[in-house]
Amino acid sequence: MKNIITLIIICFFTSTIFGQITDPVATEVWEPVPRVVSSPSDKFVPSDAIVLFDGKDLSAWKSARKDTLALWTTDGEAMTVKPKTGDIESKQSFGSIQLHIEWRTPAQVESEGQGRGNSGVFFQKRYEVQVLDNYNNKTYPNGQAGSIYKQYIPLVNACRAPGEWQSYDIIFMAPEFNADGIRVRPGYLTVFHNGVLIQNHVEVQGTTEYIGLPKNIAHGDAPIMLQDHGNLVSYRNIWVREL
Repeated sequence: MKNIITLIIICFFTSTIFGQITDPVATEVWEPVPRVVSSPSDKFVPSDAIVLFDGKDLSAWKSARKDTLALWTTDGEAMTVKPKTGDIESKQSFGSIQLHIEWRTPAQVESEGQGRGNSGVFFQKRYEVQVLDNYNNKTYPNGQAGSIYKQYIPLVNACRAPGEWQSYDIIFMAPEFNADGIRVRPGYLTVFHNGVLIQNHVEVQGTTEYIGLPKNIAHGDAPIMLQDHGNLVSYRNIWVREL
């Protein structure tokens, strides 16, 4: 043991001169080795991803109102909100994740403001990234597409025209609470809309509230929830990677 310690000390001092590192090997870190994850160019789904919807069925989802089947419609490619059937949520609960989700608002524009292609992606059923048709559609900026609803305005408006498929790639770092229910670390969200950074590691203030201020009530892992706001918004290609 003494010989090993002596060798380490000799290596350290021989690789430095007056406190300056002179040997590049001294700053090489060989462990841990990152595990290999593939991302096939034809599918764009990482090999370690959990696929929540691939167009086939809603078996990974259920109604958020009660423990029943999700009642949204599917066509072999996408799922579409069935108005008045309620929000749907993933059967699996998650903490911190990377989420990929694609969405499309109706091609036929029938309203304006918050009534035009409105839905939302909720992390842990509490923290919403807004889905809305904001292509030439004015609304309050902290409620437009890509906003952390009522908390953060997106850096830019990257919306495509109604009826075109769009994508969100989101990094969600879950908040943490101690045994007394006190939040000891806030949540964070980073959002790319159609490949454009629109939310840069913003601190989640608390729950998404339509009226009033955000709340921070202790919780653990929880499902992803998609909102039924009464508009025929469609989703496809939904997958997550647990972080």
